[in-house]
Order: sequence, then structure tokens, then C-alpha cells
Amino acid sequence: MKSTHATDSGPWYREPWPWLIMLGPLVVIIAGLATAYLAVISNDGLVADDYYKQGLAINQRTERDQRAAEWGLEAELILGGNNDRIRVLLRANAGTPLPAKLTLRITHPTRPGFDQSVSLLSEGGGVYGAQLVPIHGRWRVVLEDERQEWLLAGDWESEKQLALSLTPSPRAAPAKKKDSANKER
Repeated sequence: MKSTHATDSGPWYREPWPWLIMLGPLVVIIAGLATAYLAVISNDGLVADDYYKQGLAINQRTERDQRAAEWGLEAELILGGNNDRIRVLLRANAGTPLPAKLTLRITHPTRPGFDQSVSLLSEGGGVYGAQLVPIHGRWRVVLEDERQEWLLAGDWESEKQLALSLTPSPRAAPAKKKDSANKER
């Protein structure tokens, strides 16, 4: 006697295994479409449109930082009020004239909408002051004169530091006077 097993249980789409096998690629396709959608509609604030121009400006910043070192410029920034008032004490070598007006750029590392530029007016004796939108968190600070001859820059965490000292970067320190010493010999 021959036993026959019925191997045909119906159409394929009524079996669970093909659907389980197709579920993995379907999930990947849906996740890929969702990722593409988010990439298109979101703004990446960290990428600059004018990166080439910014690269060229690095040389100018280095020259301005060197000039600040040559003139012995140092600044102390102090927040007041509810972090909405700033005072700057600017010091320089003897004989270096201090400008009547300074520009302070405060930029957030990841949120360009919170960046601000503040004009600081001289109150006399190297003290400058201005109102600003209250700042909280970490900021990149750039202080420069009105004619953009020099600049001082630094990072500021306003909750941890009520005051910030800005000095020229060590790379910009003026060359030691070895050449003049060698010429005198």
C-alpha cells in the first residue's frame, strides 16, 4: 500500500514563512525612506555654505591674532545682571591707543540662530560696556576692534565662569628678539 502525503497546502501567500522573510527587507526600505525624508527636511547648522571663504579667512585671523600679541592686548569679559549686561576691560602695551568702540561676536557652537554681535562703547580707562541677549551655556567669543586690525578669541561657559580672560593664542605670540640680540654682537 502506498501512502500519499498531501504536500500542496494551498497558495504561497497563505503561508506565514514568505511573509516573515519579506518583513526584514520591507522594514529596511521604510527606515531608509524615513531617513532620506529627515535628511531632506532638516537643516544641518554645522555645515557652512562658504567653507572656502572661511578657509581663506583663517590666514587673516592669524595675522590679526599676531597683531594683538604684538600690541600686548588682553581682555577681561564680565557678565552682569541676568547675563544680559557685559563689561570688558581691555589692556594693551604702553603707547598702544585703545579704540573708542569694540565688536563682540558671541556664537553658539551648534545653534546659529542664537549668535549675536554686540557693539561695545568705551566708558573710559579701557572699560567697555553693552547690553546683550542673555547667554547661557557654551559660547565662542571673538573680540575685535572697529577697524578689524586685531582680535582676541576664546570659549566661554557662562554658567561656570562669570568672567572670561582673552589673550592672544600661543601660536600668535610675537617672535622673541633673538635676531636683534644676534645683530648687536
